[in-house]
Amino acid sequence: MKLIGSNPWRGNAISRVFGTLFNSTEALASASASVSASAPHPFVPLRRRILRSGNPRISILPVLHQWLEEGRNVERSELQDFIKQLRKFRRYTQALQISEWMSDELNHDLHPGDIAIRLELISKVRGLEEAEKYFYSIPELLRVVQVCGALLSCYAEHNCLEKAEALFEKMKHSGIRGPLPYNTMLTLYSRMGKHGMVDILVKDMEQRGVDYNIHTLNIRLFSYAATSDIDRMEKLLMKMEADPLVSVDWHGYVSAAEAFLKVGLLEKTSTLLRRAEQRINIKTRKIAYEYLMTSYAAIGNKDEVYRIWGLYKSIVGFYNNGYRCMLSSLMNMDDFDGAEKILEEWESGNQSFDIQIPNLLINAYCGKGLLEKAKSWANKLSDGGKEDCRTWSLLATGYCTNGQMTEAVESLKTAANMACQPGWKFHNLTVAACFEYLKEKGDVEVAHKILGLLRERGHLPTDLCDRIENHFDGGDLAVLE
Repeated sequence: MKLIGSNPWRGNAISRVFGTLFNSTEALASASASVSASAPHPFVPLRRRILRSGNPRISILPVLHQWLEEGRNVERSELQDFIKQLRKFRRYTQALQISEWMSDELNHDLHPGDIAIRLELISKVRGLEEAEKYFYSIPELLRVVQVCGALLSCYAEHNCLEKAEALFEKMKHSGIRGPLPYNTMLTLYSRMGKHGMVDILVKDMEQRGVDYNIHTLNIRLFSYAATSDIDRMEKLLMKMEADPLVSVDWHGYVSAAEAFLKVGLLEKTSTLLRRAEQRINIKTRKIAYEYLMTSYAAIGNKDEVYRIWGLYKSIVGFYNNGYRCMLSSLMNMDDFDGAEKILEEWESGNQSFDIQIPNLLINAYCGKGLLEKAKSWANKLSDGGKEDCRTWSLLATGYCTNGQMTEAVESLKTAANMACQPGWKFHNLTVAACFEYLKEKGDVEVAHKILGLLRERGHLPTDLCDRIENHFDGGDLAVLE
């Protein structure tokens, strides 16, 4: 395969990258300072500098430039590995920066694999339209199956079914030898609920002599499980278990177990969960144990939930996500005493506070109408300096749902006076109910005070605050719903 030489399709890449990334001297200074702080003498390998660079919003390029200024070289294989690691940690912007730097700054020619990865990164960072522009800017000679497959994955990720189908047909006419493009389409059809297309596509594979792999079988298994097609699912599962070249993974068994659970076959559900546990390996045990806890909770098997939790703690360790999963499992079984003990255990041992964990219990108490217990935990958090607007917003919704509007208004007022993470939103129906209640009481002063806090803290859009204010002059609060 001929590699890319000096082609015009990559000429604008560096100006685009540097125009975007270096228009802020503050960002560059911050990145340089970060690099200096993270590069103690005598020597820090480039890989470590990159992975320790921290904030994914800051350009990774100053790290690379400093490395070159120190008189050091960097190999293509190293850059490819850095891109792989950054993708693994979902630092897609920085991975794309290295990909473009590799060709634009170092003038490295790109292999089809490099192009395919860049295509997927552009789709994630800049959107599908930019990915399509990049694809059609490369020489047609380089639009090989691997590169077309990357664009197909982009279409699938964005649920663009028509474009995916059109590209897939072109790829089939060009000759597909492997199962990867088929698996991409099978996943897309399954995710979009077009399960009838799964068997049609599998039959097409067989007719064209394209061998399936374990992923193909798993997708079919998941599709049958999603539609509770128990008969076909069992037949496929038996076929997979009988094939010495096929290994059903833990996730496949869990998906099949969920299908049995949907139709009330609890004994078969338990059997498959035990088989799933036998297929767990070192790499998958963290997420697998979390799935098993949730699945055993769904069938009400508290003993198995606690058994898996014991394995999780002893083998996997202390993870916030594990505690979230265990709390949710216990609360799904209405084991609030057990949930409180788990939360207290987490409080005494956590090294990374996560408000979502206590909020799980508070929200569950609100859902059960146990508002005193919910408020007790909220006060405990506040007393410990861990107050959060999300907690008090949950309380406001709980009080509102149970018709205790005075307490709902007080909780909303408390929440409105706190800062909150970007992207989090108040429950519109709760806000509407509280302001409607204040209007009925004629308590305009309190309403304006709360509205002022919501506006000042940026909890509600300005236009929405304006409409709430107009409501007190006879407007309709239905706009919040």
